[in-house]
Amino acid sequence: MSNPSTAASTRTSAPTNQWIKGIVYTALFGALFIVATLIKIPLGFTPVPISLGTFAIMLAGGLLGATYGFWSIFIVVALTATGLPFIGGAGGLAKLTGPTAGYIWMYPIAALLIGLVSDALFSKTKKLSRTQQLYLLLAIFGFGSLLLYVSGIPWLAHSLDNSKYDTLSGALKAGLYPFLPGDAIKAVVATLVIVSLKPVLPSIRPLKKK
Repeated sequence: MSNPSTAASTRTSAPTNQWIKGIVYTALFGALFIVATLIKIPLGFTPVPISLGTFAIMLAGGLLGATYGFWSIFIVVALTATGLPFIGGAGGLAKLTGPTAGYIWMYPIAALLIGLVSDALFSKTKKLSRTQQLYLLLAIFGFGSLLLYVSGIPWLAHSLDNSKYDTLSGALKAGLYPFLPGDAIKAVVATLVIVSLKPVLPSIRPLKKK
């Protein structure tokens, strides 16, 4: 016969463990995102560099799920706004109003949406079928890449007082076309990593209110 006090202790410790794991993973992927944004290749013809930041966002959403994936990226963006040099080695409001700000604003949303798809696909199985893997890949590329351009391109054109960029055609050449091949590669690699690691990661589901 089980000891009532032991059972009660187990029920109490489970939510606590979930909460701790959530914080740890949020912090780890936030740090991964910070480091990834430092790995960048400037392009001479555009103020937007090639960066691994979006790859970290794809992983955060896909591996942590919607809630913790969102918070891991949002907290970094929020701290960057306070002046901490967390995105690309720079921070402050100037970073969040500069030429690349349109992309940055969408980062947490991208992680959230990727996480929602990942949560849904992995909710009933740990091994995705080929079709499910394709859905995951499309979600990662759509939300982790294409969605960023929805706000990134218009803001790039708006923020730069330069005839090369202040038209839609110029902004697309400077902020979209050069990056799509790399985005596609990152999406494929991120999908492979998520499909491999998500099934073996400890479950970190958000606590539900009773």
